[in-house]
Amino acid sequence: MAMIVATNNEGKLKEIREILDCYKIDSLKDKNILIDVEEDQKTFLGNAKKKAQEIYNITHEATIADDSGLCINALNGFPGVLTHRFLGENATDEMRNNYLIEKTNQYTDRSAKVVCYIVYYNGQDTIVGEGILNGFISKNRRGENGFGFDEIFELKNGKTLAELTPDEKNEVSARSLALKDLKRKLMKITIS
Repeated sequence: MAMIVATNNEGKLKEIREILDCYKIDSLKDKNILIDVEEDQKTFLGNAKKKAQEIYNITHEATIADDSGLCINALNGFPGVLTHRFLGENATDEMRNNYLIEKTNQYTDRSAKVVCYIVYYNGQDTIVGEGILNGFISKNRRGENGFGFDEIFELKNGKTLAELTPDEKNEVSARSLALKDLKRKLMKITIS
């Protein structure tokens, strides 16, 4: 089975290809699609569905799309669906992570979760994978592996996601949990 991933993010694409290794995965770039679907929905699931449907409408090929983000308990779930955009489109991961550490340092509760929804859409079927990873916001940025907020999201073992090897991260990340959930559901469809 082949599908398009509605992303141009190389880190995300690599992770998706590693977990959905039994499928042929094309990126938007592979298909010469030069659009960025606006993430204007109020939920992660809403954004993922919108992206999958819009790319399908262009290509008429099965598409998967995700939306994920960091929800910090002391900040009432902020940044949530705005995780990548809360400081503006030109902000870097470093700028966002420094801001979140500074904000969270004002509280004793550092608990947070990463939420990820991945939607598969083929014109008639919508299949949803969900992954949630609980952890904490670290007091400083740590680790060289990963992208986004990986260097500030600390697991219960004390390591940040960016301190894990790619294989270790693929075992625990919210995206990997959502991809594995989606893969299980897709396997049921292809078997039946």
